[in-house]
Amino acid sequence: MSPRISAPALALALPLSLLLTLATVRAAAPASVIAPAAAGAPPVSAPAPATPAMRVLTNVTYLAPDRAEKLDVYLPEGRALGVKSPALVWIHGGSWIGGDKGEARAKEICGTLAGAGYVAVSINYKLGAVWPEALLDCKNAVRFLRVHAEEYGIDPDRIAVGGGSAGGHLALMVGFTTDLDKSGLEPNAPYPGVSNAVRAILDLYGPANLVLPPASGGTDPFPGMRKVIADSQAVWKGAPVLFGGPSVATGDPAKHAEAFSRAALRNASPTGFAAKGKPPVLIFHGQADPTVEFSQSIELDKVLTERGVEHEFVPLEGVGHSFDFEIAVPADGKPKLPRDLRPVALAFLAKHVAPKAK
Repeated sequence: MSPRISAPALALALPLSLLLTLATVRAAAPASVIAPAAAGAPPVSAPAPATPAMRVLTNVTYLAPDRAEKLDVYLPEGRALGVKSPALVWIHGGSWIGGDKGEARAKEICGTLAGAGYVAVSINYKLGAVWPEALLDCKNAVRFLRVHAEEYGIDPDRIAVGGGSAGGHLALMVGFTTDLDKSGLEPNAPYPGVSNAVRAILDLYGPANLVLPPASGGTDPFPGMRKVIADSQAVWKGAPVLFGGPSVATGDPAKHAEAFSRAALRNASPTGFAAKGKPPVLIFHGQADPTVEFSQSIELDKVLTERGVEHEFVPLEGVGHSFDFEIAVPADGKPKLPRDLRPVALAFLAKHVAPKAK
């Protein structure tokens, strides 16, 4: 089932704070501003609080029964009988080797979505596994939502995916590599024949091109990304080269191995799969990001523009890594971002995922 574009939904609600089992929601109008906030501009004021509207189911099995990786389901409360909600899979970051579905960022973002009427799931996936095992887990989370659509009150035709950092990379790969026959990028179990197509992608500062040019002139423009790749080398070192790998071995085994490693990284780079007809993308990235350089999203923006992929790019001046929709350092609960990203994210999802207003 291919992603389709829908008209914006009517009023959406936004949560003021996130509790484990309840969230307070507040109404907000969609925002269409894409440029960064002006230097020195005050934070966007929050809407007035409303009523609690969320419950959370933790540690739900979505892979094979013997897999330790589970997901948490954030359900909107107060839905009318028979209402089918749009849904989103949230993927945590951690350089593909760390992180957890219970991160503060996931709670804020999934709580925001549940308060706005979405079913959101935050997933754990196999950490440190050779590529593309993590991607297959993420795709199975999308399939899980379709298989359990009736149980959770989900519209199976209106599913999105999102993630932060390595999770943003995985979200892009989920959206850009849907239903590639015989590619090695589609899971065989536990939901054979179920589509993992999505309608839209939320990319929060995800790596877009894993093939980094060598440092030159004594300076390295990618120290953060180079460390991320080095820290996660076990993920890429044994990864199969699925597309366009080196066909002839060089005389030097080390160079040959390096060529295969670069080919594997290229095969795992979202920029290589971006093409017209892929799901629309919303990109958030801090211009002061020391981990995944801001230039990663500049490149992605350029590639998506050149290839006709609908997208929005929101740069955040002076902001670093790991922020959520409201807070720069979610684990610390502060400081506030220079602008509230919830209206931007919800307006984007309303345009591309939420059902048509009746």
